[in-house]
Amino acid sequence: QVQLVESGGGLVQAGGSLRLSCAASGRTFSSYIMGWFRQAPGKEREFVAGISRSGGAIYYGDSVKGRFAISRDNAKNTVDLQMNSLKPEDTAVYYCAASGGVRVSTASRGYDYWGQGTQVTVSS
Repeated sequence: QVQLVESGGGLVQAGGSLRLSCAASGRTFSSYIMGWFRQAPGKEREFVAGISRSGGAIYYGDSVKGRFAISRDNAKNTVDLQMNSLKPEDTAVYYCAASGGVRVSTASRGYDYWGQGTQVTVSS
């Protein structure tokens, strides 16, 4: 089992940047595929980015490609999401998630553990 805690959310103007971080407990962090999802009010949870156990395979949702970057540090048990060129439509609660699956999934049902979420608000 792994516990996930996100940090780094906040209020930023459009065009600005934020870096989210997710800290995982336990000694088996490197055995999990990690992902970031987001959910805006009244909308379904959306895949943002995912990274394989080694970090060698990375996937992004279409709406964030070229603007966001996911990375992980297995020695520190962390996975980060660098968000650049933020837009008001990026406003959402962002969740970190861990998967014991075979490959990176873009579906929330593919993830076994979730953090509590961190709010990101982008003002226009």
